[in-house]
Amino acid sequence: MGFAGKLLVINLNKNESTITDEPLDKEIAQNFLGGAGYCCRYLYDKINKNTDPLSLENILMFMTGPFCGSNIPTSGRFVVCAKSPLTGIWGESNCGGFFGPELKKVGYDGIIIRGASKNPVYLEITENNINIKDAGSLWGKGIFETSKILKENLGLNARVACIGPAGEKLVKYATIASEDKAAGRTGMGAVMGSKKLKAIVIRGNKKTYSAANPEKLKNTIEKATKHILDSFIPKTMGLLGTSGFLDAANVYGDLPIKYWTLGTWEEAYKISGTMASEKIYTRKYHCYSCPIGCAHKALIKEGDFKTEYEFEAAEYETVVGFGSLILNDNLESIERANYLCNDFGIDTISGSGTIALLYYLYNNQKIKSEDMDGLEPKWGNYKPALELIQKIAYREGVGNLLADGADSVGKEFNISQDEIATVYGMEVPYHDLRNFYGMAVAYALGTPRGPCHESCDMFIMLIASKLEDFGIKMIEWDQDDEEMAIVCALTQNYRAIYNSMILCNIADPLPEMVIDLIDAATGINLNMSDFKKLGERIYMIKRMFNLKMGITPEDDKLPKVLLTPVNEGGAAGKSPNFEKLKNAYYNYRSFDLKTGYPNLKKLKFLGLDNL
Repeated sequence: MGFAGKLLVINLNKNESTITDEPLDKEIAQNFLGGAGYCCRYLYDKINKNTDPLSLENILMFMTGPFCGSNIPTSGRFVVCAKSPLTGIWGESNCGGFFGPELKKVGYDGIIIRGASKNPVYLEITENNINIKDAGSLWGKGIFETSKILKENLGLNARVACIGPAGEKLVKYATIASEDKAAGRTGMGAVMGSKKLKAIVIRGNKKTYSAANPEKLKNTIEKATKHILDSFIPKTMGLLGTSGFLDAANVYGDLPIKYWTLGTWEEAYKISGTMASEKIYTRKYHCYSCPIGCAHKALIKEGDFKTEYEFEAAEYETVVGFGSLILNDNLESIERANYLCNDFGIDTISGSGTIALLYYLYNNQKIKSEDMDGLEPKWGNYKPALELIQKIAYREGVGNLLADGADSVGKEFNISQDEIATVYGMEVPYHDLRNFYGMAVAYALGTPRGPCHESCDMFIMLIASKLEDFGIKMIEWDQDDEEMAIVCALTQNYRAIYNSMILCNIADPLPEMVIDLIDAATGINLNMSDFKKLGERIYMIKRMFNLKMGITPEDDKLPKVLLTPVNEGGAAGKSPNFEKLKNAYYNYRSFDLKTGYPNLKKLKFLGLDNL
């Protein structure tokens, strides 16, 4: 129950494509639920260190969770997983909207894409037919136009997941978009592009959600929804969007500024969610089965970026990346950057992080204008950033270099790795670890897909957490001791469950509610001890995948640019003792300091000793 019970397997073999069904592996579902946990256990035996992420040997998986299609709050999400072309390790990105529930409506829990097509194709999936169709006329088009065409062809109720020019050009941090939402991180759009798969379009009507215990599910949903709507973070996000956090981030010392070199910025209020709500927001809207509605539509009524249409307003990470990170206080230009990235299919974190590195290098006289096609990215000047977005999408000029990420820029210009805000080869998200010490763990210590603000969200967890039953205590933000290491590890375990169910981090119903939801939806009965073990198992399979790909303890590190104290603001003069945190974390996780592997006792406890 909760699951559809089967996966759609598409082999885009260059000679003869095939379409088959595969039963859901009940043992994997029992031990890892759905979503990213299921994907990682499924792919663990099929991908190795020598698998080229952009080759036909890589496998791309779209996967829902056991809650998807129900009325459980924020349960409409899906994940996309494969070996990442940006990092070479576990690639995972999840997405809201309505695509996931539509997949459930046609009777599938997920889609497995193997091989690669010779020519551009797209998948058309309905209740009665599954077809691989020619996408030659769609190749080269942006995400918005592609979605519009496919929805007109199959019906306006159809749901689309597709790539833009960035995915086609194999930009290593290209996204897969589902209309106004995106699976943004780790370059899953490039993997889809390497398979010449432009889009998947789905329309279904027949399936209704089947729960193991419908009455219990209904009652638990009512409790969870009330808890969510009464909580501070959902209320704030619903009112101002995720960028509503920006003003607080500036006060707390959590806001990255001038490529991580300043601690506070007087102009931050000009680009915050509060300002956006006054100037450009038109309405908020909700993903499937979401009571929060953190997403907002916007309209720019005047100026250089005036629009005649509503568009998806920028989220916090995008506002920071194209705003404070380059000292740009022009809100409308940030919204334009967001629109371009969404249409081209560029991850706004990696894209802005790579572009901001150019600003940093140029303003510190480490590169010249002629190194970047004559552009002059001076602090605060948004015009070069907008030009660079298009250059990246089409791999034009210096954009061809930037399309491979910030580390490639560093190698080209002989820049020390300590000056580049990346970990495991991926650009870090925009929360400053110099005041929220737990973010050091989120970025560098065993985080499954590389530096991530969602799989260990300590910048929120230690402000508004109510997860004591899971062992996640409210402690001081700037502890770099054993207690912080344990709280971070437990948070990683908890979020691993979220990415398997799949739920949105903003919601956060209490752990006992989540246990009841799992039982009512699937019939999998867990006590709190079982629940904690489930989270650790899902986390650990991803860690084991990355070890299989070749990471070592030497890769679990942070660049100096993230650790160098700033002189003012909430984080003034502060920085965590990273090595102390690392040792405490390794000890708690039972990781060997020389190899990074968990010991056999830990693997046996988690049922992973057969790997």
